[in-house]
Amino acid sequence: MSTEDKKVITFDELKAHSDRDDLYILIHGKVYAASKFLDEHPGGDEVILAEAGKDATEAFEDVGHSDEARDVLNGLYIGEFDGADSNVVKKAQGTKPISIGASPSTGSPITYLIPLSLVGAFLAWRFVFAP
Repeated sequence: MSTEDKKVITFDELKAHSDRDDLYILIHGKVYAASKFLDEHPGGDEVILAEAGKDATEAFEDVGHSDEARDVLNGLYIGEFDGADSNVVKKAQGTKPISIGASPSTGSPITYLIPLSLVGAFLAWRFVFAP
């Protein structure tokens, strides 16, 4: 697609193309038609479908895609996203996308106290019942 043929996709258009047979995804301000790639995606189609109708940039980058994966995007490119709608997309997303391989968040103190208590109980038992 040449520069003159570059299509500008609005937020409403992005939302309208959010099912398996007609799917647009937004990554780094560029819109891609991802329907024909769903079955080929190594991570499964559900990870792409989860990003339908919203900005998938963070989810795409969190996974750490290879250069080959980024080259595949060139073949799926259909146009630029209307930058005026970028705030609308961020508000519409609501939650942070879940990514595969992300580090877990810090747990509550109870997740540390239970194993520590078990170790303490074991050591106390060994001390009391030692020959």
